[in-house]
Amino acid sequence: MNEKQTNLPDTVTKIIANGKDIYLVGTAHVSKQSVDDVKTTVEAVKPDSICIELCEARYISMTQKSAWKEMNLFRVIKEKKTLFLLAQLLLASFYRKIGEQMGVQPGAEMLEGIKQAESTGAELVVADRDVEITLKRVWGHLGLWNKMKLASHLMMSLFFNEDIDDKLIEEMKEQDQLEQMMEGFADEFPEIKKRLIDERDIYLAQKIRNAPGTTIVAVVGAGHVPGMQKHMDEDIDLAPLMELPPKSILPTILKWAFPSLLIGLIVFAVFQGGKTGPSMESIYIWFLVNGILTALGAALALAHPLTIVAAFLAAPFTSLNPMIAAGWVTGLVQAGVRNPTVADLEDLPNATASVKGFWTNPASRILLVVVMANIGSSLGTFIAGSWIAMKVM
Repeated sequence: MNEKQTNLPDTVTKIIANGKDIYLVGTAHVSKQSVDDVKTTVEAVKPDSICIELCEARYISMTQKSAWKEMNLFRVIKEKKTLFLLAQLLLASFYRKIGEQMGVQPGAEMLEGIKQAESTGAELVVADRDVEITLKRVWGHLGLWNKMKLASHLMMSLFFNEDIDDKLIEEMKEQDQLEQMMEGFADEFPEIKKRLIDERDIYLAQKIRNAPGTTIVAVVGAGHVPGMQKHMDEDIDLAPLMELPPKSILPTILKWAFPSLLIGLIVFAVFQGGKTGPSMESIYIWFLVNGILTALGAALALAHPLTIVAAFLAAPFTSLNPMIAAGWVTGLVQAGVRNPTVADLEDLPNATASVKGFWTNPASRILLVVVMANIGSSLGTFIAGSWIAMKVM
């Protein structure tokens, strides 16, 4: 059962589920009005619990600014989380640019929910699924083409300059417009919408309906409200939504088969040409193409000269070893010669609000070095391998 409350903001929907009165405050993530709506609703209904659309990790990063300075970039690189962290920074940059135009901090409505819980004594519930699980489920269930499209969308967010006014943000909270927008999103990225929106609608609904007390206020993005309403009366097991997608065996096969094939081609060229001729030429091609393109990728990320040299020297060998990526080597070297200070790490969210900041902040530059070097190495492997194959065959 759900209904609109006449004495509450229009963005609030009341639902009676699991024996509780649940007030969903549908917000825009960069709206001053949404902050006021949260405060007004809490003051009016005096809830036992206040739920916010944050997971524990995002709650910590939003409320504990010191969390950034404690980040270990060496561990990020070794645990292969560079691209994940860079994606988070890109998305945060996108929202921050909108927030700057709107004059409100992104996530201010969530911070208001936290503030209200502290001031009223209500139980605070972080109701969202862990962001890392969500992103891994999104990425793991995408095909290669959609992964490329998603990556391009993330990169375009760096160059987002369109003006956004208060009227447009508030119009985004209209339910019918959001449903229409989601339908368009589903047509282009059906798997992304399923993992990023639909699954979290279920997760949020379950966490909120099971929150302590009998009167609940939930601060959630307006786009989630329609989907959450469908699941608020259901008791759903969340375990399947926490599972990481199974890894396909094909990438593992290709990861080992491609280097093995290349080594076989070079060995074949050696027996065909001896110490000179096609054999040595193939080796030159492999070393120079791999080294130059990987070094170029590092250079485009404005890596230290020693890092660029390391990229050139490491790439021909790492491309033949599926266990080590050229980007990891260059990232570790860059971190060693330009180790970010505590101030650099603390400034990371602010620095990445601009395109320039990604290259000038030593911490984000390390992430770029890793990604750009890996791209260069992948191109080098493909070009050099194709070139050698054509010469041998």
